[in-house]
Amino acid sequence: MIFPFTAIVGQEEMKTGLILNVIDPSIGGLLIMGEKGTAKSTAVRALAELLPELEAVEGCRFQCDPGGKLCGECQEKNRMGGPLPVAHRKMRVVELPLGVTEDRLVGTLDMEHALQKGEKRFEPGLLADANRNFLYVDEVNLLEDHIVDLLLDSAAMGVNTVEREGVSFTHPARFILAGTMNPEEGDLRPQLLDRFGLCAQVVSVREKESRMEILRRKAAFDADAGRMAAAWKKEQTELERRIKEAQTALPSIQPGDDALEKIVKITAALSLDGHRADIVMMKTARALAAFRGKTAVEAGEIRDAAALALGHRMKRLPFEEMGAQAEKMRGLLDGI
Repeated sequence: MIFPFTAIVGQEEMKTGLILNVIDPSIGGLLIMGEKGTAKSTAVRALAELLPELEAVEGCRFQCDPGGKLCGECQEKNRMGGPLPVAHRKMRVVELPLGVTEDRLVGTLDMEHALQKGEKRFEPGLLADANRNFLYVDEVNLLEDHIVDLLLDSAAMGVNTVEREGVSFTHPARFILAGTMNPEEGDLRPQLLDRFGLCAQVVSVREKESRMEILRRKAAFDADAGRMAAAWKKEQTELERRIKEAQTALPSIQPGDDALEKIVKITAALSLDGHRADIVMMKTARALAAFRGKTAVEAGEIRDAAALALGHRMKRLPFEEMGAQAEKMRGLLDGI
């Protein structure tokens, strides 16, 4: 049994960031910064368990969406005629080990099959397992930079292309990326930080009653997980309904010029490189509006989107005091 997502005490910023990436995976994932023992991995697993089952091509090594982009193997089956067999499955959380190699991540040539059969065959990696699932990377700041680059490239493009020993293979790799890091153990390069769509800061809950409530819920779950799940079923069902409705409503929510002007006013006034911040803010504000049952992006969505999308992208200018950019952003948000 998985701890219910709605029973997690506090950490609203992290939970919201995860939900928004489910509503619109093109936001680009969530980087969770903060202390250990603050329910980071619990939240990711709990949300995956909450979500409804997906349709996938039966027997496909890449869990292809029958109505979406197909891998080469499914395309070949499709060309041979007849509908592809469909199975239903739950989303999973695929974990990326800290010492992962490039071959293990992206896939490689199956040498055993080549020696036994005299045929070249692609052996899928973790990106294949992660397709249409959550990909959870603990301590992403401790991974080698080229592994992080490969990971983020696949997350941005939604495909993984591997060329090994004369074999070229492409398969879909659309996943919801959730990375965690403790800044005290080392930083990510700014170029890599910018590639994460959103960033949430997590800290231990300090308030006495909330800490006691964490203990109560943990004790109840350990004593009888089934009973705990039943007690939170109403809240879980309601959140699942809201997410599904938001996914359906998202395409109809297009930010008007007034909302775009507010977004650009904020990003142009801060020390941000490129236009990724603007794009992520727009997508996040749309997803927030859909989740809140609105038909248009309003100032509240823009303010909340900025908190998730801009914090990890701001940089300190030469001779500038610590925290000056954050203070400047608060002033800009108060003015919209």
